[in-house]
Amino acid sequence: MLGLKLDTGFDFYILFIIIIKLVFVLAAVGHLILSHTDTDLDKYDAKLVYWKERTEFVFVLTMAILLIYHFNPRFHSKPMSGETKLLFFLFGWVLLVTAKWNIFIKEAPWYKKISRAFD
Repeated sequence: MLGLKLDTGFDFYILFIIIIKLVFVLAAVGHLILSHTDTDLDKYDAKLVYWKERTEFVFVLTMAILLIYHFNPRFHSKPMSGETKLLFFLFGWVLLVTAKWNIFIKEAPWYKKISRAFD
């Protein structure tokens, strides 16, 4: 299956990233198709946009964690220069910081309930 042995947690993590990306692609293609049709399927299009945004967010986070783990400059097991490791390590942190956190925080149902309670 995809050339993965699935012997370690790392293998399952990679598989999880692949599945998340596949769901993202399916939601993006579905949204593209529904947004260019004149049918009355707006509620399905809204759900596809919802899942597209969330899977994109999860993908960015999981890739950032993967970059941070794999290119951590403290580990010297990879055949790569220290500068390259440092750049990829920092890139992972940049992805985490610049991720669309408002998708999961401000638009989350639990956040809306909490914010209404303090209004």
